[in-house]
Amino acid sequence: MTIKILYRTITITLCAITLSCGEGNKKIEQPSGLKNDSIASWISFSKNTTLPLQKRRGYLDKAHTALKAEKLDTLYTRTLNNVAYQYLKLKDTSFFKELNNEVLQSALKLKDTFSMADAHWSFGNFYKEQQVYDLAYSHYDQAYKYFENIDHQYYAAKMLYGMSFIKGRYRDYSGSEILITKAISKYKLLKENEALYASYNHLALLQNDIREYDRALFYHDKALEYLNKLENKNDFYKTSLNNIGQVYVEKGEYARALIHFAEIMEDDSLKIKDIAHYGRVLDNIAYCKLLIGDTINLKQDFYTALKIRDSSNNKAGIVTSKIHLSEYYAIIKDSLKAIQYAEEANVLSKEIRNSGDYLTSLHLLSKLDAENATDYLNKYISFSDSLQTADRKVQNKFTRIAYETDEYIEETKRLSQQQTLLLIGALVLILMISLIYYIIVQKSRTKRLVLETEQHKANEQIYILTLKQQIKLEEEKTRERNRISQELHDGILGKLFGVRVDLGFLDIKGDDGTLKQHEVFLDELQLIEKEIREVSHRLNINFNSSEIDFSSILKQLLENKSRLGNFTYQLDIDENIGWSEIDEIIKVNLYRILQESLQNIVKYARAEKVSLSFSIEKNNLIVILNDDGTGFQIKKQKQGIGIKNMKSRIEKLKGVFGIQSEIDQGTTIHFTIPIQ
Repeated sequence: MTIKILYRTITITLCAITLSCGEGNKKIEQPSGLKNDSIASWISFSKNTTLPLQKRRGYLDKAHTALKAEKLDTLYTRTLNNVAYQYLKLKDTSFFKELNNEVLQSALKLKDTFSMADAHWSFGNFYKEQQVYDLAYSHYDQAYKYFENIDHQYYAAKMLYGMSFIKGRYRDYSGSEILITKAISKYKLLKENEALYASYNHLALLQNDIREYDRALFYHDKALEYLNKLENKNDFYKTSLNNIGQVYVEKGEYARALIHFAEIMEDDSLKIKDIAHYGRVLDNIAYCKLLIGDTINLKQDFYTALKIRDSSNNKAGIVTSKIHLSEYYAIIKDSLKAIQYAEEANVLSKEIRNSGDYLTSLHLLSKLDAENATDYLNKYISFSDSLQTADRKVQNKFTRIAYETDEYIEETKRLSQQQTLLLIGALVLILMISLIYYIIVQKSRTKRLVLETEQHKANEQIYILTLKQQIKLEEEKTRERNRISQELHDGILGKLFGVRVDLGFLDIKGDDGTLKQHEVFLDELQLIEKEIREVSHRLNINFNSSEIDFSSILKQLLENKSRLGNFTYQLDIDENIGWSEIDEIIKVNLYRILQESLQNIVKYARAEKVSLSFSIEKNNLIVILNDDGTGFQIKKQKQGIGIKNMKSRIEKLKGVFGIQSEIDQGTTIHFTIPIQ
């Protein structure tokens, strides 16, 4: 059993490419012509990474203070933009935001389109780093609009790349592909080979995500064509080899994947120059071998890769390594370690909000941990659905942003009567389709509810029939006991009495020992008669079979659950309760509620003692179920389906449901049901 999950180096290795040719680091030269020539020097010193951070900040503060004395013009706004962005690089995000907003206001007054575009670009990078992708997308879109207005195609292409990258993260693959294709067309005109290489790489990864593997390989080949035109291409080439290898793994062509991974490892200096990349490729090779069933020496390679990632605090990589180790131990039948690493991957992926690996770990645990498989599978389905919903919301927001931008730029040029009519027609058609769809959905929902109701009624009838059958069986048992009692009393007991009397009147002659033994035998027969009489009376006691039956059902339910949950129990039933007089529907729902409650105790509470009591007061049946388990905070804990179903059943019976619980204080469920 394997689950294919490869660490996508595009998120780390290719990031070095996108920072220089995509939406990342800005390489806009510092404008010259300021009165104070030292400003440019101070800004330059603040960018010197060999200096201490405090000293770099000091130079930048000097530049900012001196800049305030300059006059407000385009030179000022562009220099201030440069200063603001450098504060961002030095991790002073609050001051960056303050200065960048000042740039926007000043540029708006001066109608400096380039500075407005540049400021939006800075905000886009900032929000991207903060992972607030909707705001990042909005600012990249604004920057793109302004760069297009001044016909700055290179920077416009960078913004397209940035927006494409964000759409790709939210699985809007078609939207991402459209944007990156526009960027490619601009880069081709500008002959920006490095940017074209990165763009085709991104396009290849999009195709890989939608499982268009042949197209992914085609775009990887296109990327390599442009890579060959670069002078410094070695590191980029290794990235492409790794990404191509991943495509072949996805295709199931593991031998070809291993060829590409092995070519990367031919560089003996890789372990020294880029230990993180070395760890990724080593893990990919080991995992690829695992997929083809070659487990020799894999354990050492997996642990080496994990150690490398752990030493650099690469949490995403650590998650991947632990998932791979879990699959490895699953294949070699070490279930405990397989579950251990899958659980560790699950916890860490949730901590770093890596939704893909979180889903993978849940799916893996549902396969490995048979005892909790249903719980993990339910979590998997629930999280997957919520993730899709969130992606759709973000995609809709991106669409709205793009639409508003297009409307702002081209609305007056492109709007015509024909388009308006087409739009109206499309909207009418959509409304009609939506109405039809709504009607169909409503009918389907109604039909499903009817079926569920009928099934519920059928289940209750089956249970009622079962109870009645059990009652009949108990009655037959009672009749049989009475018959046996009568046979013992009237038949066997009478015959024994006759035999004893006859033996008593026998004129037995013999010595004193024989006569004494005769008396002992007569006494023994009398004792036997007494025991048979007592047994006969016990068997002939009248039982209310229906009451015994439902009480015994409740006791059997507690007994079964106590064995599963390893707890002791106490059952108290008020002798004044007449189960035969209580409606069967009430008893069915009562049984189902207790069944669900006890199941929750077994699954979550880790209780040692459970008590269940039934009492009757003013024609109301009062039920209290208590455990001494872990408990939970009711206000913070989201109520599950089980508790909602319990409440629903009680409400249908016109009863009152309540629950109290505290952490480490156990849980008490109590409800009252009118029985007349």
